[in-house]
Amino acid sequence: MNLPEIRLLYLRELRSALRERSIVVNGILMPVFLYPVLLWVMFSAMMFVQGLNEGFTSRVVVEGRVPPAHAALLDSLVAQREIVVLGREAEDDGRAGGEQGEARDTAEAPPLPVPADPVASLKAGDVDAIVRFAAPDTGVAATLPDNLQATVLFDRSESRSQTARDRMEGVVSGHRGRWLDAHAEAVGLGDAERTLWSVTSENVSTEEELGAMLLGMMLPLFLVIMVALGCFVPSVDTTAGERERSTWETLMTVAASRSSVVTAKYLYVATLGILAGLLNVLAMFLSIGAVLRPLFAGNEAFSFSIPPLALPVMAVGSVVLALFFAAGMMILASFARTFKDGQAMVQPVYFLTFLPILLGQQTDLHLTPAIASIPIANVAMMVRDALNGVFFWPLIAQTLAVNLALVVLFLWVARRVLAFEDFLMGSFDGSFWRFLRDRILARKGTRPTAAEAARHA
Repeated sequence: MNLPEIRLLYLRELRSALRERSIVVNGILMPVFLYPVLLWVMFSAMMFVQGLNEGFTSRVVVEGRVPPAHAALLDSLVAQREIVVLGREAEDDGRAGGEQGEARDTAEAPPLPVPADPVASLKAGDVDAIVRFAAPDTGVAATLPDNLQATVLFDRSESRSQTARDRMEGVVSGHRGRWLDAHAEAVGLGDAERTLWSVTSENVSTEEELGAMLLGMMLPLFLVIMVALGCFVPSVDTTAGERERSTWETLMTVAASRSSVVTAKYLYVATLGILAGLLNVLAMFLSIGAVLRPLFAGNEAFSFSIPPLALPVMAVGSVVLALFFAAGMMILASFARTFKDGQAMVQPVYFLTFLPILLGQQTDLHLTPAIASIPIANVAMMVRDALNGVFFWPLIAQTLAVNLALVVLFLWVARRVLAFEDFLMGSFDGSFWRFLRDRILARKGTRPTAAEAARHA
């Protein structure tokens, strides 16, 4: 292996890459600009959907008889701005939205008609919820005077219906609490006498911990995808693209050895992948203050910050991922004859970016010896732990060792592939898997001659 040859060929590949618009866009511009845009679009969409859920008016049908002692419950339902009780008149309170249209100018709003079949209307989406009031049938509850039972029918597959259910339960629970307090005061029971036991909750997590949890669920996945995207186009262009442009055979005739040519190409693809990963980390760091904080300006529950030690961990993870993706993608793409075929052949390696999703997004799951043995997913978990300020250094070392071992394995396979002349000259007609089965793993079959082995070295 000749280092001056590798350096010369490596710089030539980099210069050629900077002239390719697709490589510059996918390897440099997208990691820089797409990350803030993705975060902004994602959180804006979340807040938009939340605003829609809070802004629409729930259409509710009330069935059953309510005892006079609980007449205030119906008044509370009708008075709710976000709930419309079909078939009942409501005083003008300036509410708007939903099927009632704009704010009403008249003293009373015309009631919306009750559908003939409320359950069918609920399934069709014309009604958001049905609340049925009835006295309890059995048990001690049935013997209590003025006792009331409320059943809410809703469609769990519709977000509007679930929101209507939550609103109805809130109104009923509020009325129940007020009614119990009033009756307790009537019989002379104070707070201490009528509160036998209670359940309270207290959040012990800080704003920084909640922000780190949210970042840890998204940023590692984005990092893996961006590094893979940074290696995707260069790996196909420098192999299948060379064959399509008919420059591969010319490159094989230069004075440099074939090992130097392939090494320079691999370092070039890995460099663009590393660049995409590091730019991604930089964009991640800058996007937190520029994008996330304005979106959560009114929410005191989240505070976004990255531990200083997490940045080098993410940078090392980016390098390891780039080395892994570059080796795997180049091996598969080198068997294609056109750029389009190369893209199809590289897809199996690109699908590995979804391993973090398959592994799950449980916040209580950390890097373990088992997870550290799964490539790609171990790096994503390592980055997520780092964002939460958790650093398992022995497992981090295991993660790096596993991925680097796979890189060495890929390079060994590439070296074996280079020993075959028909592969180098593009006369082999088949995929990598066929080549692996018929040439490398076959006990008997075509083996490189001594002259071919010496030629490629």
